[in-house]
Order: sequence, then C-alpha cells, then structure tokens
Amino acid sequence: MKKIQISYVLILILAMIFSSCVKDLEVEPIDPNVSTSNNVFKDPAAYKQALAKIYASYAVSGQTGSGGGDPDIAGIDENFGNYLRQLWGLQELSTDEAIMAWDDATIKNFHWHTWAPNDVFLSALYSRIFYSIAVANEFIRVSTAAPDQGGEMARMRAEARFLRAFSYYHAIDMFGNVPFVTEDDLPGAFLPEQISRSNLFNYIETELKDMEADLGEPRWEYGRADKAAAWMLLAKLYLNAEVYTGTNRYADALAQIEKVLNAGYSIDDNYQDVFRADNHTSPEMIFPLTFDGQNTQQYGGMTFILHASNGGGMPLNGIDGGWGGIRTIQDFVTGFFGVEESDFTTEDPEFKAIEDKRGMFFFIPGDWEWDITNVGTFTHGIGVTKFKNITSDGGPAPNVHPTFVSTDFPVFRLGDAYLMYAECVVRGAGGNRATALGYINALRERGYGDASGNITDAEMTLDFILDERARELYWECHRRTDLVRFDKFTGGEYVWEWKGNNQEGAATPGYRDLYPIPANDMNANPNLKQNTGYN
Repeated sequence: MKKIQISYVLILILAMIFSSCVKDLEVEPIDPNVSTSNNVFKDPAAYKQALAKIYASYAVSGQTGSGGGDPDIAGIDENFGNYLRQLWGLQELSTDEAIMAWDDATIKNFHWHTWAPNDVFLSALYSRIFYSIAVANEFIRVSTAAPDQGGEMARMRAEARFLRAFSYYHAIDMFGNVPFVTEDDLPGAFLPEQISRSNLFNYIETELKDMEADLGEPRWEYGRADKAAAWMLLAKLYLNAEVYTGTNRYADALAQIEKVLNAGYSIDDNYQDVFRADNHTSPEMIFPLTFDGQNTQQYGGMTFILHASNGGGMPLNGIDGGWGGIRTIQDFVTGFFGVEESDFTTEDPEFKAIEDKRGMFFFIPGDWEWDITNVGTFTHGIGVTKFKNITSDGGPAPNVHPTFVSTDFPVFRLGDAYLMYAECVVRGAGGNRATALGYINALRERGYGDASGNITDAEMTLDFILDERARELYWECHRRTDLVRFDKFTGGEYVWEWKGNNQEGAATPGYRDLYPIPANDMNANPNLKQNTGYN
C-alpha cells in the first residue's frame, strides 16, 4: 500500500456510486455529481448504502461491474484484482488442493513456493485488503457522531468493525507485520507505521470482543455479519494464535466455537447443496460472501472459481463455458478420498460410486492425464465439480445469467465449526471427546450416506483431523492456513505434486509460511520492515 490518501469526498463517492451488491442490502446509488462530504449523510439511508459498499468490496472490485473500466483501485485490473479471487489463489494454489494451468504472470510460482515481493498476485490481494480496511475506517469515522435509530446505527458500525477485523485477519495470517490504520487516522496523506503480528492479534481480539454486543443475533439477516460470524472469526484467530504470537489459545477458541454450536445452526442434509446457487437457504451457513448473476457481475469471485475450474468436457453446471484453469492433483484425490485413476470410466467420468460423496471430481481416461507432466495443460490432473451454478433441485440459479454466478461463497459454516471443536479437544483444550467424535462422524455420515465411514475414538488424531478438514473444506480458502498451523505447509515432512517446483514434490524453506510485504509498498513506505527471508 503506497501513501494512503484518505480523501473524505473520494471515499464517500466510492461508497455511494455503486448500488448494493449484497443481496439483503439492495439500495439505490447516490448520484456522485451531487453527493459531497457536506450532504451525503444527511439522509440516514446513506449509511446503509455506505455499509453495502464495504460488503461489496469482497465480492466485486469496481463501480460498474463486469470489467466496466472503473476499478476501485487504480493500476489493478478490476477482474483480476478481485478480493475473493486473489484470496482463493493465495490460500489454495500454494497447497495440495489446487493447481493452475494458466501462464498468467507469476501464478505458477505459488505451486512451486517461489513467489517474490514483486509478485503481482500478492500485491493485488494486499491492495484489496487495505482498500476494504480504508472504506471501513471511513464509515466508522463518519458514522460515530450519527444519531442512533433504535440501535441500528450501532449495529451497522459494529458490522463495519467486523469487516475491518475480517480483512486484518487476512493480513495477519498471510503478511504478518503490516501497516496499521484505523478511523483515528484522519484524511490526508501519511505513511502508516508497521504493527507487529502479536500487537495486531491483540487489536483484532479486542475489536471482536468490543463489537459483539452491538451485532445482530445469529441469522438475523442473511449475508450480514452477526454475533456468530464474530465468534467464528475470533475462534479462527485463537485457533492460529500459536502461529501468530507464539502462545496457544486453543481453550479460548473452544469457548467461542461452543457459542456457535449453541446458536441454532444445523448441517445441511446434503453436502453438495451447500455449494449450489440456492445455498442461501442452507441451515449451516454462518457467514457468506454473496453473489448474484444480475447484480454482482464481475470476472472474479465465484464467477472465477466456477469458470476457471471448468473445461475438458466437464459438465457446465449452470455456466456458459469453462476457462480451463484450476483443477486438483492425484495426491489430493487419492490421499484423502482413496480414489484411483482406474475408478473413472468414459461412461462415468464423475465416479458417482465414490463412497464419500464430498469428493466431487471429474476425469476422462484417455482424454485426461493422471500425472501432471505439464502444469500448463488443464487436462493433466483431476477436475473438481464442487461449486455449481444450479439449485439443489437442478434448476437454474436465482437471477440467472449465463456467465455470472449466483452461488454464494461459504466463509464460515457449521461443518468447519464441528472440526474446529474436535481439533481443540484433541489438542487438550477441554471439551468432550465423545462430542468431538460425534461431530466428525456426523460430517462423515452425511458424506457416506450411512455410518460405514465412521471412525473410532482411537482414530481421532490431529493428523486425521487435518485430513478431514481437507475432505470437508477443500477449495474454501482454509488449506494454506491449516497446513501452516500443523507445520506442514513448508519443509519436507509433507510434500505434494509440484511443491518446490518438482513433479514428485520437494521441501521448501520455512520462511514461506508467510508471504512477503509487496515490493511496491516497501519502496513507498520507509516505516516497513520486510518479512524474514525476502530481503
């Protein structure tokens, strides 16, 4: 992030000229030609519009949508520079869950663990993180003196604080020691100071605790942050505390997860329905990023995930064509689902007889290659059909569009909370082993359709839980963080196909558990110190 220019009028215009992209925050845009810092917030409804822009910053990356030439951030293509698209890439492409065929810039460096500070993908996500933080800061600052209306203003301000904490969570997880700005940093140009990872941890923790009382009750309005979302984010922070600060907080994570487990959510009867275009009806969705084929048109987000993972004869599942980019590797399919190349046939390329129905794959013998001898060939590897732009009954998506996707992205869901509980119990944080085992087996029974895949207490180990997280949560932006927490992301204890730029997999240096601060920000801000190993 270069010198931060927090222009009051500019941020307000950015906040207002885009009509809401959040399904439950649909509002009309304010005309930027008449909206100024003096009058834009005279109408109380303007605050809701401004809040909608913060939510929208995770789903779209411009003011007009679908590459309209009006990006949020100058110098970054608005389709390429989408928050979820880049978050997904950094969390998945650097792991055993996904691999990319495209030759876009330096994207293959993520498989190989050879990224550098000048990497355009790192810079894109870093910029998106701090854009969302800047918009949230301005909303919080301007709304502080606004009259409350039955608690609505306090709730909206708490939502903005949650979203800021959400982005700072991504910053602490991936970049560590980062520039730090809040609503107290007034408009103007300045060079932010760098905050240590441990101090940023303390800040996020304090914010999430302080805002909790003002947030809505769990499930009060779909797509908006509520108490359960804050509990999940705080639990995630505590679960990874030993990585971030050197001190484990598993007992604190367990306490937050128990709040979620008692909040009235339930797992969906059908695992596959959690990833379809009507997943807004899923009883296990805690906090999503919402998408709509008509109202959130962009080439990032879920549009990217569905199109980029399609090609090579795969079923379209509600989209109008594939881009032949992302798929998975044999180590993932065989290692976690026990599926071999011989299980697929030309008549059944999706291997519908798979025991664990959570595994949704595609492979045509003779047309696809099991071994990835050429990373740049999409049909080297195994296709993934997890996300679909059709509803649970096979019908068209709501507000259907042939290109743009209406499937929401599950940031937090109950299946994750079940596994987080089990992990904390096995790590000795308290709780009940029988309860933890029951949660794991509930997920496995849903996947298998019966109790044939259930495990025993003796099998409930940390290694098993890490593997189960891969089976349950693959392609949901968890894998890199999980592997780092289990000390298996870098090093040679665990390798996979093309890790370390070796087809068989090779060890990579431990400093790559963190990404570097982007070079453009390092060059612009003398207050910053680069992460170890990247100097």
